[in-house]
Parts: sequence; C-alpha cells; structure tokens
Amino acid sequence: MSASMLTAVGSGGIVGFMLGLLGGGGSILATPLLLYVVGVTQPHIAIGTGALAVSVNAFANFASHAIKGHVWWRCAAVFSVLGVLGALAGSSLGKAMDGDRLIFLFGVLMVVVGALMLKPRKPTSVKSRPIDLKMCLVTAAVALAAGAASGFFGIGGGFLIVPGLMLATGMPMINAIGTSLLSVGAFGLATALNYAASGLVDWWLAAEFIGGGLAGGLAGMMLAVRLSAYKNILNRLFAGLIFIVAGYIFYRNWGYMTAG
Repeated sequence: MSASMLTAVGSGGIVGFMLGLLGGGGSILATPLLLYVVGVTQPHIAIGTGALAVSVNAFANFASHAIKGHVWWRCAAVFSVLGVLGALAGSSLGKAMDGDRLIFLFGVLMVVVGALMLKPRKPTSVKSRPIDLKMCLVTAAVALAAGAASGFFGIGGGFLIVPGLMLATGMPMINAIGTSLLSVGAFGLATALNYAASGLVDWWLAAEFIGGGLAGGLAGMMLAVRLSAYKNILNRLFAGLIFIVAGYIFYRNWGYMTAG
C-alpha cells in the first residue's frame, strides 16, 4: 500500500471511527484531514471529495437505524427533498467562493460545532405536533437552511438537522437522529454531484477514504457499546480535538484573511 493510499484510508478510518463511536460530528474532520494529512492542495476538491465520503457513511448508518425502526419515513423524505434544493444552492455558492476564504469560514464552523458538542445531548420528552400549515412551513424553512449550510461547507450537517427535526415535528431524539441520516446522505450526495460537475471530486481518493471510513465505523460502533457510560467525556475530548483543528485552520489561513 502506497503512502498516499495509507493516509487516505487512515484518514477515512478516523472519520468513520468517530462517527461510529460518537454517533455524529466525526464528518466535520473530513475536509481538514483531506487538506492537511492526505495532502489535497485545492480546498474545493477536498470539500467535494469529503462530501461524497460523508454521504456514503451517512447512508450506511441510515440503513442500520431504518432496520431498528428509528426512521419517520414521511418526514425523512420531505426534509431530504427540500434540503437537497438548499444543498445545491449552498454548494454552488461555495464553489464560487475563494477556496482559502471558504476554509477559514469552515474553521469558524468547527468552533461552533465544538461548542455544541460540549453540551451533553440528553433525551427529552416531546410531543408530536399536528401536521398543519405551520408545521409544514417550519419544516421547509429548517430543511432549506440546513441543506444550504451542508452544501456550502460540504459537511453532513447532522448537528443542524437533528435539532431542526425535533423543533419542526416534535419527534424524539432517537428518531430525529435516524431520520436525519437520510438527509445527511442526500445533502452530501447533492453537494458531491454539484462539485463533480465542475471536476472538483477525486473519485479514486474518495473510494479510498470511504473504504477506511466503513472499516473505522464498524470499529467505532463496537467500541461505543463498551464506552457508552463515558459518552459525555468522549464528546468533550472530541470537542477539544475540533478546537485544535480549528486553531490550525486559522493559523494556516490567517495571513490570507488579514491580507484580504
């Protein structure tokens, strides 16, 4: 195995492992790993390739939740269709933006995600809301916004979609997590195809990254059962890692931003 393939598979394994272990958030590392570990030189190619990898991992996890009955199919379908429109718009805007500026904004996003992960997620008792015009409008707005953010940064966006689904529909968190994965996969695929149309996806690199991600995901899920009692501690440690990576992104891009 060549050094470049080893770094791609290993980086994908890290993302998959974090997703399997923590149930979310791990995909935020895909773009930084592709840029600073694998060695992708163009930010847009890193984002497009990472979006494809995130999509495949999300669909794999979605299948697991669907088998367990955690998916609200009607909500999943509606949210995904509307969100894809937002993802296409967001990814088109991202492609048009200067790559270094986009990565700097990605660092800002990582700080936000890290801060959110410091707050433990606890199941809450919620009541399902009636399917009326207000619920439909709120769902549409949240889906479009989450899709646009996902497409713009080339991320899964689960940290936006899960609370968005709970806000719009009142579904329990476990159902929101399972239902969100269809949207995460759909948004990532829409973003990847939009980038691919401009030649901004490295397909072979994506295959290596995805292969590592699937293997890492299995390992992470097996370990998650043993470490379930330490979930909050693991989230805090991962949030710390996100802050470190965000700091490195700011370090690499600060000169450009101050000059601009």
